[in-house]
Amino acid sequence: MNISARDIHGQVSDRDLANAIRFLAIDGVEKAKSGHPGMPMGMADVATVLFTRFLKFDAADPHWPDRDRFVLSAGHGSMLLYALLHLTGYKDVTIDQLKSFRQWGSKTPGHPEYGHTEGVETTTGPLGQGLATSVGMALAERMLNARYGDALVDHYTYVIAGDGCLMEGVSHEAISLAGHLKLNKLIVLWDDNHISIDGDTSLSCSDDQLARFAASGWATTRVDGHDPEAVAAAIEAAKKSDRPSLIACRTTIGFGSPKVAGTEKAHGAPLGPEEVEKTRAALNWPYPAFEVPDAILTRWREAGSRGKTAHDAWAQRLAAADAATRSGFNDALAGKLSSNYTGALQALIDKFAADKPSIATRQASQLTIDAIVPASPNILGGSADLTHSNLTHAKGTASVKPGAFGGSYLHYGIREFGMAAAMNGIALHGGFVPFGGTFLVFADYSRPALRLAALMGVRVIHVMTHDSIGLGEDGPTHQPVEHVSSLRAIPNLLVFRPADAIETAQAWDVALQQTKRPSVLALSRQALPALPREGTADNPVARGAYLVIDPAQRDVTLIATGSEVSLALEAACKLEALGIKAAVVSAPCFDLFAEQDDAYRAKVLGTAPRVGVEAALDVDWRRWIGDGGAFVGMTGFGASAPANVLYQKFGITADAVVDAAKGVIARAKH
Repeated sequence: MNISARDIHGQVSDRDLANAIRFLAIDGVEKAKSGHPGMPMGMADVATVLFTRFLKFDAADPHWPDRDRFVLSAGHGSMLLYALLHLTGYKDVTIDQLKSFRQWGSKTPGHPEYGHTEGVETTTGPLGQGLATSVGMALAERMLNARYGDALVDHYTYVIAGDGCLMEGVSHEAISLAGHLKLNKLIVLWDDNHISIDGDTSLSCSDDQLARFAASGWATTRVDGHDPEAVAAAIEAAKKSDRPSLIACRTTIGFGSPKVAGTEKAHGAPLGPEEVEKTRAALNWPYPAFEVPDAILTRWREAGSRGKTAHDAWAQRLAAADAATRSGFNDALAGKLSSNYTGALQALIDKFAADKPSIATRQASQLTIDAIVPASPNILGGSADLTHSNLTHAKGTASVKPGAFGGSYLHYGIREFGMAAAMNGIALHGGFVPFGGTFLVFADYSRPALRLAALMGVRVIHVMTHDSIGLGEDGPTHQPVEHVSSLRAIPNLLVFRPADAIETAQAWDVALQQTKRPSVLALSRQALPALPREGTADNPVARGAYLVIDPAQRDVTLIATGSEVSLALEAACKLEALGIKAAVVSAPCFDLFAEQDDAYRAKVLGTAPRVGVEAALDVDWRRWIGDGGAFVGMTGFGASAPANVLYQKFGITADAVVDAAKGVIARAKH
């Protein structure tokens, strides 16, 4: 969709179009008295070329599935994106919204937020994550293309990234994976302005970025970012490449400002009224704040509607497709699970109920994956090089490989952060429900992307195995003790720690039924016995916690998660022998339990004294056991030894639970 700069509107130049971006950004930051004007001023020329000549989009329909994706990885320069959205005609971003930049309730927050502003493809701001997320978007495009062909899926993913994005470690994980998979429809425009907050990038970085990207299998080139024709030629060449492309756009941060251009002072503060006026004079922009001349705005609005013809043609192709193709495509994009999913899952749960297997919950998860992935092919698996430990590869499914995108399993390599960010990109793009595996202790590597997933409200599922000291001999470096509580602290993230095979399958079901939040499944390495239960029609995991044993008279309530539920049941039997009636609660998901009504929570928790049991630290248990409750769990790091020895040495035993129960009962009487 390349259009020459020379057309019937010859009196409006590329520089005029770019200056409209610059001054909307300058004015927005100035009015807010907060923000980052330098990057939009520097990259306005590049963005103009991209949006007016190449980007395939229709501002009237921000959700057109075959639109090109644009990711502003350097999210601090958000006014660049907001200016573009306004100029091209996105309804969300009016001139009044630009005037409300960074203000309460506006559509123009400090950094772009997915789901908050139409036209924002992903939340960015934490540097590097936009770039890493874009890899998932480009990957999803190729995988959907392999299933539905060029007629329905044929678009590019463009990224504007800054020096900081490339310095962040996740950039290496991302570019390595993209280069390996030869994601040739991914094009990164690097704002090569040599400036970071501290000053010139030479203070801290002397990398040859083009050599680094080339070493990972990318096509690379360098252009003058203020020369529209050079930028256009580079993008045109990148679109023909058989590899992902990096275009280093040498720019001047704060372009046009007589005082701060080319310096760190342009980065993160308003120019100030005097410098704004001098910049207007320097760039020959004699218009009041937030005013864009009609001729220039008309050109921009034409750019925003330029994709309508392609959009209409695509819609006709979709309508002409056979019914099965059309419904499959639409259902995949809507994130619907197939009609076979529910039956396949229930058949597995019924089998677990009949067999009562004593298996690790990671093994139960593998069996669940084996059942649901063939039944709902839009469920997309993967692992960060721990496939045979996480047990995440459904039997009979093919792996995705360079040039072969028809598979349904991704080998992310030892790139936990990159995997988590790519999963976000896959979910944001649409077409697949991604899950990925690693050890729970490595959640810290994934955490920044997990947090963004929760902030954006996207459905991604993290299978995190080896969830406690129960993993045994690998020792404290691999034994998570704080991680479950740490993950529970992230808003809008569901953390499940199932206690047996059925709870594991039910946790999978709850996670897959979410549409606005991600999930973590914390799974055991060691085998766990089946819990006693009556029937499987109900899914109590969906309520977060439930009574496994509910005596008519309750002297104490034992609340446990995961592998420790069986310890609580054993302790309840021992207490029974002492004449003490113990209720046992399995609490696989604290957040879901907190969402239940008061009456249900009161029924589950009861009024008797409580004991919490979890092979982890007592960080977030007091809400459930109360100040007078007791906790049986870890108080520090683990150690290297067989799992059964560790449980004994750290005092996480049925006898310890019995003693704790007797203690809280005695205290309650006084």
